Amino acid sequence: VQLQASGGGLVQAGGSLRLSCAASGRTFSSYKMGWFRQAPGKEREFVAAIRGDSVITYYADSVRGRSTISRDNAKNTVYLQMNSLKPEDTAVYYCAAQTSGYNIRAGAEYDFWGQGTQVTVSS
Repeated sequence: VQLQASGGGLVQAGGSLRLSCAASGRTFSSYKMGWFRQAPGKEREFVAAIRGDSVITYYADSVRGRSTISRDNAKNTVYLQMNSLKPEDTAVYYCAAQTSGYNIRAGAEYDFWGQGTQVTVSS
């Protein structure tokens, strides 16, 4: 599985961005998909995740209410809509695919990772 993240950029505080992650493979709908981020000098952290059926989503407390994860299984793509962005959201954002695992919030349980897209929020 190959993942290609895009949509990052420079935005002012309060602005919005929509990240996209396109996946290869014919079994995309069976993957749990997640977004993680890593800021300079900090550890990678969970942002959001979605199960294959799109019914259940998960969010970190830091982004809940400001972000929405969604997926289009017909397009093999997962999205992260981020609103009301804050300077502390600045990080490289990674999408990842979990083919089998129990903890959807644990990066260690994801099998495939995209290359990352930079999000910079200016104050």
